[in-house]
Parts: sequence; C-alpha cells; structure tokens
Amino acid sequence: MARVELTNVTKIYNNKVTAIKEANLVVEDEEFVVLVGPSGCGKSTLLRMIAGLEDITAGEIRINDKVVNNISPKNRDISMVFQNYALYPHMTVYDNMAFGLKLRKFSKEEITKRVKNAAQILNIGDLLNRKPKALSGGQRQRVALGRAIVRNPKVFLFDEPLSNLDAKLRVQMRIEINRLHTQLKSTMIYVTHDQIEAMTMGDRIVILKDGVIQQVDSPLNLYNDPANLFVAGFIGSPSMNFFKGKIFDESGYRFRNDFFDFALPLSIKEKVSKLKINEIALGVRPEHIKDITVVKDNNLSEPQSIQVDVVEPVGNEVFVYFKLNETSYCMRMPPKKLYNPGEHIEIGFDLTKLYFFDSISEERVY
Repeated sequence: MARVELTNVTKIYNNKVTAIKEANLVVEDEEFVVLVGPSGCGKSTLLRMIAGLEDITAGEIRINDKVVNNISPKNRDISMVFQNYALYPHMTVYDNMAFGLKLRKFSKEEITKRVKNAAQILNIGDLLNRKPKALSGGQRQRVALGRAIVRNPKVFLFDEPLSNLDAKLRVQMRIEINRLHTQLKSTMIYVTHDQIEAMTMGDRIVILKDGVIQQVDSPLNLYNDPANLFVAGFIGSPSMNFFKGKIFDESGYRFRNDFFDFALPLSIKEKVSKLKINEIALGVRPEHIKDITVVKDNNLSEPQSIQVDVVEPVGNEVFVYFKLNETSYCMRMPPKKLYNPGEHIEIGFDLTKLYFFDSISEERVY
C-alpha cells in the first residue's frame, strides 16, 4: 500500500483566509488515521489536498516518497468515498462499481472479478442489478465503498462518509469499515466531526482547530494525556469539565474559586512552579467527580457542595449536571441512586486525575 507524508502543507484562499497552516503529518503504510475537529477546522480541506482536489499554497505532499503536488487526482492512485455517496442514479450497482475500471480500459473479465470480489466483501452480491433509488442509505454507502475497493488504490480517503446515516446504522458501518481496513490491510485517512467515530476507528487521531494540528496520538493517549485545553474538551463524551480558579500556597497548595475550596496533593508542586500566574483552568473528567455518599475513595478531595440541575439516567450510568455561574458541568455516576433536580449533594474530586491548564495560553501544565 502506501505511506503518506505532509510537510509544512499550507492552504490560503484568496491570499486572505488560511484554511491549513503548516501541517506536518506522516501516515504510515496500512495505518488508519482519522482527522477530526469542529466545523471549519480544515479537516476536509486537508483531505482534498491529499486527493489532489485542492491545490496547496505551500509545502509538500508525498505518497510512497513521491511528491504529488502537481500530479492530477486520477494519477495519485487514491480512492475517495464522499459524504453524499456520489452514485450515478441511472446505473445499476454493478455499473456504478465498474465505471472507473471501464474508464481505465480494464478487461471485462478483470472488471467482473473485481466487482464480484468487492460485493462479496461488503455483502451486497444480491444488489448488483438494482439501481441506487432502490437501496437504503446503508446499502448506498456500501456501494460507494465497493467502488473504491475495486480500484485497489494505494490510499483510501473518506470524507465524513457516515454523516447521512441514522445513529444505529452509523455504528454498524463503523464496524464494517474497521473490518474492511483489517481485511484489506490498506492505508486509510478518514475525516469526521464526530469524536466518537474518531475514538472507535483510528489507530491514531489528528485533532485540528482553526487549520492548525493540535495533537496527533492514539485514542487512549489523547483521552488520558491531552496537550491543551481544546483537545481535553473535544475528546470525551460528556466532555471534560473546566473550573477556573487560583492555586494558593497556604501550608500546602489549595485550589479555590467562588464555589470550591480544597487541598491539592503535594505531587503537583512541580506543576505549580511552572505557572507564570496562579490562575488556572482545572480539568476534571465527569467520571472523576464522585458523590461521597455513594463512592468511598481515599483519593477524593474534601467534600464540596453542589445543587443538581438536570439528571440523565441512561441505564448503565447516570449523568448528573450542575450549574455554576450559568456554566453547566457534568458528573458520571453509577446507577445506584436517582437524583432529583434541586437536590444538594456532597461531591469529591479524584485528586489523582486532575488536569491543569494555563488560563491564558490554554496549554497543559505537565
């Protein structure tokens, strides 16, 4: 298959708008890499530049150590799967999958072989004589995947291919694309705005914000070791809570704001010494805030009082939301107790799972 390398790749529209700024990324052979970020972060632009559908303003793109900046899309040996399927409505499934091969003058025997093989992999062999209007959304997406597979490309590119499907079908298609990657042992680059998709599919995840790569790492490392406040808040559902406050040195360190006041472990001394000011954003994941009457843990902070705002029981866990200064925060609780809005409860923060961010630069303080 192929190795894809981006070196200082930049995209500027009309000499004014910077969509991608000096992106550096290496996608190894047979790797599944997911580009994720909010709308407008540049992830689709980056994918389209790899495909050759967008010119790059500066930098270099290599596929298998060959610079492809000035090579047309059809000669880059890539296949792209789009959000809207892009199937020809007047053609059968077979003809849709075979169309690209016919343009490349493959023999009828080779075309038939490749189409049937792809149909078998995707379990759509009985749909080959149907037209797209007679297919469900999931079936159309499989046909679009099949059209990419028959090309046997060096690199598969996916541009939010599941966003038009319902929630249940998205889960099913995620599994099928993962299985496809394992079976084909191919290089895949996948764009999504859904961080759950990113976490469940990628070998590595590239997080973008405003055209700048924020962090590249495995899903678990991104969750457990975010580089900055944006990454910490973007990865995880519900997202990480951030409490602005100050650290005071009063015979030991304490975190304090208008609502909370508790002692911090001595192990944070080195982190505090790196802060230019004592104002911080304290990051705590929902599962690391505990109801001290339900959970007994020696790592918990001193009790802090909150008032329950909204409760979401989802079966195997309960999300409890509370508001401070009109900002909503979440704690993830075991389904041992059903809370009531307006109820006051005592909580504790897991002192071994706190994240510290500089309140100005938003960089993580390690």
